[in-house]
Amino acid sequence: MKYHLMKSTKQFISSIANCPGRRFRAFAGTALIAISGLFSPFTSETRAESESAPLYTVTASVAMIADIVDEVAGGRANVEGIIGSGVDPHLYKPTTPDIKLMQRADVIFYNGLNLEGKMGDVLIRVARSGKAVYAVTEEILDQGDYVITDEEDHYDPHVWMDVQGWIKAVEVVSSGLSDFDPDGAAIYQKNAADFTAELEKLDAYARESIASIPESKRVLVTAHDAFGYMARAYGLEVKGIQGISTESEAGVKDIEDLVSFLVDRQIPAIFVESSVSDKNIRALAEGAKAKGHEVSIGGELFSDAMGVSGTYEGTYIGMIDHNVTTITRALGGDAPERGLNGKLLPSH
Repeated sequence: MKYHLMKSTKQFISSIANCPGRRFRAFAGTALIAISGLFSPFTSETRAESESAPLYTVTASVAMIADIVDEVAGGRANVEGIIGSGVDPHLYKPTTPDIKLMQRADVIFYNGLNLEGKMGDVLIRVARSGKAVYAVTEEILDQGDYVITDEEDHYDPHVWMDVQGWIKAVEVVSSGLSDFDPDGAAIYQKNAADFTAELEKLDAYARESIASIPESKRVLVTAHDAFGYMARAYGLEVKGIQGISTESEAGVKDIEDLVSFLVDRQIPAIFVESSVSDKNIRALAEGAKAKGHEVSIGGELFSDAMGVSGTYEGTYIGMIDHNVTTITRALGGDAPERGLNGKLLPSH
């Protein structure tokens, strides 16, 4: 099924206003990131590009979206944004410069599923100006039971952790850019197809690598529950100290229960996240040690934000490559130290 933008701003705003409960939260929020100049494994030589200067401006809420927009646009659009490396989008509040950036944009892509929960009012105001506004998860949301929810029926927004899920986001971006700029449609479709081929390789690498971890050790313990889609796609059991959003708080009992779990299952490693405090993870390690089980910090994972702009880890492919390689090696599986493309920084 091809995703299409709601054809009028009135339709878009009405859809938000009329969406009760968790459906409303799926649309609430937009934030933006600067992504120009990223080091990409999908080079300019392999994608169709505009021969002239960018024709219009696109903003995106998180770097994972901005990266795929940049790949699909191929130089026809100037991709701008706000939220960068190490910033938690769950807690991010828009500033006056952020709002001005959105007002300058011709097209806006955001994640939805309540990732950008504090940006909802801004998104509605910008949509009222008549701009093209797309939720990259909308097609997935319409596919029945794909989207994960917690016990309170809140959506899990971290779809990018499943490469196949994020391929759907690439389709949304290609369709949206083609709607806005029909003259560039052939370019967008070619770039999307080429990039998707690279993502299929990444997906296969993730499946093969994680399958090499001893079955009893395929347990991913992290600061918050951002890896549910990865767990479901690639065969991991996942435990997060906090819930789907970092706005939730971990209690003493949560820590104690996870310590007992680590000890009982003899889990060798747990993981910190680049955009979340490591305090609770280190408390887990100390608690397990007090019960006679040494558990290591297996590495730092990228959950709600990619790596530093200008690095391989600062691309979507590099982000997932880093996570898969780090998890696999820390839990006793077999993955090359420098990852799928040999571009990861050492010590994975």
